[in-house]
Amino acid sequence: MITYKMERNHLRKYPLSVFTACVIVCLSLFPIPEIPQAENVPFMDKWTHMVMYGGFCLVIWFEYLRTHKTVSARRITGYGYLCPVIMSGLLELMQEYLTDCRSGEWLDLLANTTGATLAYLAGWTVLRKIVPPKGKNR
Repeated sequence: MITYKMERNHLRKYPLSVFTACVIVCLSLFPIPEIPQAENVPFMDKWTHMVMYGGFCLVIWFEYLRTHKTVSARRITGYGYLCPVIMSGLLELMQEYLTDCRSGEWLDLLANTTGATLAYLAGWTVLRKIVPPKGKNR
């Protein structure tokens, strides 16, 4: 019963994060048509991975800050950074071993992690601008 309530709470508190995660899973596991214009951009696939996971982490940050009065460094690091990176690794493994249309790549995992890291650092930078250190007035 506690698990059900917690899941329902997460869906209510983090609807955009859940939606974004579902979109990423679908984009990662289903075949995607070739886009001829994108072939001219070097490392287009890797840029896409960075933006996708960076955006995902920023969505988590936004929803976390919207629904919490105080910031727990442990929770935002876990939910806003580690979960997307772990999800990325699992999806790369699933692409390699469970699909015929996609392949898992170490460079994709690196691009995903880079995007998540940049978003995580951006989140902390913005947070420090919004919330002053303890003991200081605004």
